[in-house]
Amino acid sequence: MNDNMDEKLRDLLCDKAVFGLSDEEATELESFSAGASGDLNEHTFQLAAAAILLAETKLEPMPAHLEAKLLKAADAHFGESAKNSAVYESIHDQPTRNFQWSEPKSKGSIFDWFGWAAAAAACVALVGTIFFYQNRVSELQARVSQLTPTPTVEETLAQKRDRLLAEGGDVKRAEWTKGNVPGVETVTGEVVWSDAKQQGYMTFRGLPVNDANKEAYQLWIFEDPKLEAHPKDGGVFNVTSEGEVIIPITAKLRAVDPKAFAVTVEKPGGVVVSDRSKIALLAPVKPSSA
Repeated sequence: MNDNMDEKLRDLLCDKAVFGLSDEEATELESFSAGASGDLNEHTFQLAAAAILLAETKLEPMPAHLEAKLLKAADAHFGESAKNSAVYESIHDQPTRNFQWSEPKSKGSIFDWFGWAAAAAACVALVGTIFFYQNRVSELQARVSQLTPTPTVEETLAQKRDRLLAEGGDVKRAEWTKGNVPGVETVTGEVVWSDAKQQGYMTFRGLPVNDANKEAYQLWIFEDPKLEAHPKDGGVFNVTSEGEVIIPITAKLRAVDPKAFAVTVEKPGGVVVSDRSKIALLAPVKPSSA
């Protein structure tokens, strides 16, 4: 390829790197490329264009630890001979790392520093890659922390009962007294209930463990102080351990201003209407606690 063709090829490569080519120019470039000289590399032109563009761009100051890593990598890569070069000095002497490129004196002189421009562009690309991946990792860690639910510790029944007592301003409390079932005379404990929250808890100390295959305990909520014939079902439960037991109330219907609570012994699964033949415990609500 003669000098004129080389010059034309350089022009096309420069235009492609900076502005892009038309279809006609791209076809012309392909025809020239077949016989191009070894030093007319399209990638080199693109790196040079990127270096020029970056030289005119105001870069944010590089963090000190990244600057140290980059300088160490430069020492290892370029060796002692690079320490006397203008690029090496510009990296060390300019804290802001804004590379200053002089305007070429002639059209041909630009190619004299393509090699250094490519090296500088590679360094800038390395810094950009480090910044990108560090920022990307931070973003991913933030997203993972947002998507990962914070483990919550389930409240115990005792904690739920205590919270109801602390937050419920209308909580009623009633202490258990013995009924007509033998063996429960020493049972102690209480009932707490909130109309507003429709929540409540029963606390028993000493209530015998029942055989769930033969019988079950069932709570009844009375709204009439004379103990109406059809109280509201407060839920069926079993006692599986000795000592203090806390049972949540599971009222089937809305209960308003209860006057008493009763626990009966029924068949497994409970009943719709109790015959009240086995009343284990009774807890009347005293007027003073209302």
